[in-house]
Amino acid sequence: MLGSVAAARTTHAQQYEYEDNAVRVVTVSEASLNNLVRRVDALESDAANDAYEQGCWKEVDIIQKPTQKWSGRVHFDHWGFPTESPLANFLETGDAATGPPDFVGFRRLRFGVQGQVNETMEYKIEMEFAAPDEVAFKDAFLGWNELPFLQRVLLGNQKRPYGLDTLNSSRYNVFMERPFHVEAFNQDARRFGLQSFGVSDDERWNWRFGYFLMDDLSKTGNQRSDNYQSELAGRLANTVWYDETSAGRGYGHWAISGSAAFPGGGPDGRFTTRPEARTAEKWIDTGALDANSYQLIGLEGVLNLGAFSVVGEYQTARVQRNASADLDFGGGYVYVAYFLTGEHTPWSRQSGTLGRIKPFENFFMVRDCDGNRIHGWGAWQVAARYSHGDFTDGGVFGGVGDSFSLGVNWWWNPYARMQFNYINGKISDRVVAGAPATEGGYNIFGTRFMVDF
Repeated sequence: MLGSVAAARTTHAQQYEYEDNAVRVVTVSEASLNNLVRRVDALESDAANDAYEQGCWKEVDIIQKPTQKWSGRVHFDHWGFPTESPLANFLETGDAATGPPDFVGFRRLRFGVQGQVNETMEYKIEMEFAAPDEVAFKDAFLGWNELPFLQRVLLGNQKRPYGLDTLNSSRYNVFMERPFHVEAFNQDARRFGLQSFGVSDDERWNWRFGYFLMDDLSKTGNQRSDNYQSELAGRLANTVWYDETSAGRGYGHWAISGSAAFPGGGPDGRFTTRPEARTAEKWIDTGALDANSYQLIGLEGVLNLGAFSVVGEYQTARVQRNASADLDFGGGYVYVAYFLTGEHTPWSRQSGTLGRIKPFENFFMVRDCDGNRIHGWGAWQVAARYSHGDFTDGGVFGGVGDSFSLGVNWWWNPYARMQFNYINGKISDRVVAGAPATEGGYNIFGTRFMVDF
């Protein structure tokens, strides 16, 4: 527009007017033309500035408003105990002749919200309502992203980096309950701490490390003590192989994790766990160890070949006590799993954990217009696991657990599935006052219906 006006600029610019089919020449002064050009320039400049400012303010306003993403999970369980030994009965009920009662109820009933505070901060609050008289928080933290070197840092209640089965979400784990040593070394998994997360540019390496309080604050929300009972913990993981051409149907992984803990004689100087099922009592229990420190180290590995996967972990702890000899505890597991319907377990290279299963077709059963029944099968997986936990040493008879578990997973869609587990186990070297024996076996059946959103 300005170019056309400027091009018309002459000492006495000429314009043409049409009137009654006649043409007459009108002369415009140079001063008038220059004034017109200046006015047009000013209008265009003001309009451009207004548009820029409005656009920037609009963008900033959107970024500064925290986002919200609501989530939840519902896990409804039934556990049955058809045949138990006198020792198992005693550990659960206190009576060698009375078996454990069946369990029916919610294993998890969680609801929470997470989001971005702005482009470099995040938050999450997740509450557990499975036991209404003991409501607790799970993940509850604020965090910073895009940091130099540290990359991502979270402050608050979060999982300690104790290995693969701990870090896997219960939404994706193959078996209903975690193995002996996982629950014993990392009771309830989450602690209040400051943790950094990182991943390499090629996503082959990922790591996390942090400082944690050992006391579980999920029901109290605070700690009042001059003895912090703290620990340093971390995990370094490597996706040694990831098949890009098949979108990750093949991959290999290994990792090392560890902790230097200082319970100071507190409650975290004790290791307890259930028999890989939802019993009321902890069947393996070292009792109070009067430990002033312990060191934990763990190794893990995964190999996935399409529908088939094999996974294993081993962890060991060296415990230093105030007035007694040091102790050694440990445990591990290995499992194999196979998808009968051909799916595979996705892998997250950013976190070094299992991902969400996506069936090739969702489960459904309907009739078409002609009355014919049509259906989809969902995704079916079978699995077998052997696990071992040794918590007897140096005069401490917490027990040695060995179990073999069979599992069936049926995904109706990516957000709903049913699990079935059968567990055949044995506890030995378990010495407790009044018990009828030091060893005994058990059989347990478990069924879970689960959804998450």
